[in-house]
Amino acid sequence: MADRDDELVVVERRGSAIGPFLAGLAIGAGLALLFAPQSGEETRAQLARGARRVRRAAGNAAEDLAEKAEDTWRSARARVEARLDAVRDSVAEKGRQAKGAVDAGRDAARAARAELERRLADARGDDGDRDEG
Repeated sequence: MADRDDELVVVERRGSAIGPFLAGLAIGAGLALLFAPQSGEETRAQLARGARRVRRAAGNAAEDLAEKAEDTWRSARARVEARLDAVRDSVAEKGRQAKGAVDAGRDAARAARAELERRLADARGDDGDRDEG
C-alpha cells in the first residue's frame, strides 16, 4: 500500500444564494406534497402560498441587485468625474504655463530688439561723428 498524503481541497464560491434557495424551496415543497397527504384544495392553497413566498424572495433579490448595480454605477461615475476634473485642471495649468512662456518670450524679444536698436543707434552716432570730422 503506497503512502498517500491526505489533501484537503477548499472551494470558495462567490455568487448569489438565490438559485440554491429556490431549488431548496422547490424540493421542500415536493417532499411536503409526498409526505403530508392533504386534500387538493389544501394542496393548491399551500402551493399558492409557496409561490407567493418565492415571488417575494425573487422580488427582494431583484431589488437588492438593482441597488447594488446603481451604487456601483454611481461610484464609477464619481471616479470618472473626479478624473475628468483632474485632467481639466491639468490642461488649464498647462495653458497658464504656456501663456506665461509666450509672454516671457515676447518680453525677451522686445528687450532684445530695444537693445539692438540702442546699439545700432550708438553705432550710427559714432560713424556720423567720424564722417563729419
